Amino acid sequence: MGDPHRVGVVGLGVISRAYLDTLADHPAVRITAVADLDDARSAAVAAGLPGASAVSVERLVDGPDVDTVLNLTTPAAHAEIALRAVDAGKNVFGEKPLAVTFEEGRTIVDRAAAAGVLVGCAPDTVLGTGTQTARAAIDRGLIGRPLSASAVMVTPGHERWHPNPDFYYAPGGGPLLDMGPYYIAALVHLLGPVRAVIGAAARLRDERVIGSGPRAGQRIPVEVASHVSGVLEHAGGALSTITTSFDGVATTAVPIEVHGETGTLAVPDPNHFDGVTRLFPLGGAEWQALTPDAGYAGAGRGIGLLDLVAAGGRRPPRAGGDLALHVLETITAVLRSAGEGRRIDLTTTVERPSPVPFTPAQEWTTAR
Repeated sequence: MGDPHRVGVVGLGVISRAYLDTLADHPAVRITAVADLDDARSAAVAAGLPGASAVSVERLVDGPDVDTVLNLTTPAAHAEIALRAVDAGKNVFGEKPLAVTFEEGRTIVDRAAAAGVLVGCAPDTVLGTGTQTARAAIDRGLIGRPLSASAVMVTPGHERWHPNPDFYYAPGGGPLLDMGPYYIAALVHLLGPVRAVIGAAARLRDERVIGSGPRAGQRIPVEVASHVSGVLEHAGGALSTITTSFDGVATTAVPIEVHGETGTLAVPDPNHFDGVTRLFPLGGAEWQALTPDAGYAGAGRGIGLLDLVAAGGRRPPRAGGDLALHVLETITAVLRSAGEGRRIDLTTTVERPSPVPFTPAQEWTTAR
C-alpha cells in the first residue's frame, strides 16, 4: 500500500470540524498542515492533529508536504485559494460554491486541466445513501421516464445560529449560492445536466439581526437577493423548479420530489448524507420507504475528497470540478435571468457522475 495522501486545510471555521471528523483518522489521507487567518485557531487545531503543522497559507500551498489543498475559506476567497493551489501543482477540494462568479469558476477548472491537477468541490452530501438511493431507483426505472422535479429550501436565515453570518448576505452569498449547490447537484445526479434556466429573485429585507454568539443583537446589511426561484430545463427534457429562501419560517415541502410516468420519488434533504427515499407508484395506495441500496453509508463531510483520492485520475471524481462549474453556472444563470427578465441558455454541460454503489461504512473508512 502507498503512503497516505497528504492534505493541507485552509480555513478553520465552523465547517472545518465536520471535515476533520471524517478525515483526521482516515488511513488513506494524512493532514499535514493547517492555516487560518487566526493564528491561535491554527495552532489549536494543529495541536489536535498528530503530525500536522500550523503554517501560513503561502507555506501550506507551496509546501512539498501537501498533495491536495482542502479549501474551507469563505466563498469570496474560494477562487483565490483554489488558483494558488492549482498554480503550485496541487489538487484542490473546496467548499461550495466553486467560486463567487462563473468566470472565476471557469478559470479554476481550465487552469487545473492545463496543470494536470484535480479539482473537487462540495457538496459531497449527494454521494451518501439518501440521494444515491433515489438515483438508483430512477436508474432502475421505478418511476418510469422522469418528467419533472421540485426542490425547496426555506429557512428564516443563518444569522439565527451563525456567530458571523455577514458573508451570507454579501455579494457571493444569498440562499441560492449558499444552499442551491446541494439541491442543483442532487438534481444533476438524478436527472442529468441543465440546458437553460428562468429565474426570479427578491431582496425582502435590508438588514438582519445576529441571534447568537458575541455579536448577538448586532445588525448587518443585506446586499443580495434573499428569496430566489428558478425553473431548470434539463437536457433530457425534464423540468425542475427550485425555491431557496432566507425569508420563510418553515415549510412542509419535501426537499426534492421527482415525478415520473409511473411514480413519484420523495428524496431526502441533500444537505444530509442519508435519509429515507420514498416511492409512490402509479396506482399505489401509499408511500413506500426504499431500503438504502446505493451510496457511501454513514458518510460525512470530506467523503468527496476521499472519492477524489480513490479515483486517482482513473475516473472523474464524483464531486468534481466539472460538476461544480455546471452547478455554479446554473446558479449564476438563474440570478442573471432574474435580473434581466429572460431565459438563459447555459454554456456548460456535464455527464452525470458515475453512481456510487452501496458502500458500508466499514469499507470506506478503512479503504486505502
